[in-house]
Amino acid sequence: MRYDTIILGAGAAGMMCAAHSGGRTLVLDHAKAPGEKIRISGGGRCNFTNLYAAPENFLSQNPHFCKSALKRYTQWDFIDLVARHGIAYHEKTLGQLFCDHSARDIIALLRAEMTRAGAELRLETAILHVSHNGHAFSVETESHGKRRTVTAQNLVLATGGKSIPKMGATGLSYDIARQFGLAILPTRAGLVPFTFPEGRFKPLAGTALPVRASTGDTHFDEALLFTHRGLSGPAMLQISSYWEESQPISVNLLPDSNPFDTLKAKRKTDGRRQIGTVLGQLLPSRLADFLTADWALSGNLADQSDKALQDLAARLTAWQMTPAGTEGYRTAEVTLGGIDTDGLSSKTMEAKTVPGLYAIGEAVDVTGWLGGYNFQWAWSSGWAAGTAIAAGL
Repeated sequence: MRYDTIILGAGAAGMMCAAHSGGRTLVLDHAKAPGEKIRISGGGRCNFTNLYAAPENFLSQNPHFCKSALKRYTQWDFIDLVARHGIAYHEKTLGQLFCDHSARDIIALLRAEMTRAGAELRLETAILHVSHNGHAFSVETESHGKRRTVTAQNLVLATGGKSIPKMGATGLSYDIARQFGLAILPTRAGLVPFTFPEGRFKPLAGTALPVRASTGDTHFDEALLFTHRGLSGPAMLQISSYWEESQPISVNLLPDSNPFDTLKAKRKTDGRRQIGTVLGQLLPSRLADFLTADWALSGNLADQSDKALQDLAARLTAWQMTPAGTEGYRTAEVTLGGIDTDGLSSKTMEAKTVPGLYAIGEAVDVTGWLGGYNFQWAWSSGWAAGTAIAAGL
């Protein structure tokens, strides 16, 4: 069974590539349905892109690699496609675009585009072996107990990374890329909650507030959520992609105010109040109680010197802590690292040393911020590979 192109993975990048690759295209996936990560994304509404998507919103060993694809297929191109399919959407915060109705609308869009392009989709199919005889790629598969081999001039690696293994995520793309001599950079979980030992924040589970979270030279102004296991919320997920093991993180609990000036003013008006009570006027009550005990704060506000208030303000604006680790691939939204971009063309996503072999989406060492950026990379890289393949047929 010979095709022009075989795409491994019916996720966002793989389906986007299939919609543009032309010729006889076959998409293979082990799942029972295409686009499963799309289906669960954004709370079931799919944060399908971001109005502000740009190269600076992506992490990679080569930060320039993503520029070509993102420039040639932009967020505006995908927004136009969404509009053409009549999908209603809305902006939440920070340029994040979500479907009004359901993430399934995006899956239906991609399936419709694949059908229009004549691409074939084969689900519940395991990839047993991939080879190349100098002329074509051969992919040995198994489905419902039956084995078969399909061949094609082009092979696209679009099976994603290792994040959320319960949905079937594996390192298949890395294994195949390595088989053909491509370098694989170390991988780790990204956009993932932090864990702390001994249930440190268990009493605060469910408490959330806007913060400025920092690690190294990187910071994000978004929400923090305390959990039974540690710290989550957009701010923590964002900096997790920049965090290195044993590195401290810093949290400004009052990013939009000057706590020293506030406390000094309250010393005149609320001087008889306990310092913990006053802290409860600035922060969620459970967090104020927790910090009062953890930092051993005592006495009335009137009893606090300027130096004491300055020290407290410094702690509120730069609360230092070192996570034990992260929740890992189990809950990570993305995988950092992967197929080294040095071995790929930034224009076509084709391997430089293996003609006809392409790698796209999360399998590649390009990782976006939280907020629709990773979907945009899927659309852009899938389009880049697909149009390059079509041009060569």
